[in-house]
Amino acid sequence: MAVRKTDDTPFEVLVVESNPGEAGQVRDALAESQYECQITEVGDGEKALSSLGLNGYNPEARRPDLIFLDLNLPRVDGREVLSQIRSDPDLQLVPVIVLTASEAEKDALYSDGLHANSYVTKPPNPEEFSDILRAVRAYWQATSGPSSGL
Repeated sequence: MAVRKTDDTPFEVLVVESNPGEAGQVRDALAESQYECQITEVGDGEKALSSLGLNGYNPEARRPDLIFLDLNLPRVDGREVLSQIRSDPDLQLVPVIVLTASEAEKDALYSDGLHANSYVTKPPNPEEFSDILRAVRAYWQATSGPSSGL
């Protein structure tokens, strides 16, 4: 699915990651993009749902252009977050890239069943993780074109 921005606003990215170091790596990979990104980071599933306006009224809720989502989150599991995103008419078409340490086939199948746009297993080595993030960014940039924001 291509992401197309039709205005000059920054590309909005929601990073849902409980590990601050890994969230920083995602932020750093996005910062290497030639396009301006507005990055929001949240560290648990409950905050993700709140930032998206999915667990009650939130006047500051925003619709991101892209979501990076870890599955293993505190408070509300990432699988539940993905399920709620895909159940919401205003968010269901937002691309979601699952970034997870889980190599379990059931998690990949579950994510695929909920139409995650990509399922990426995080390697234990931080350098390899950075390389994968650059590749993911390059993929989205190439498939979505310059108007994607990445």
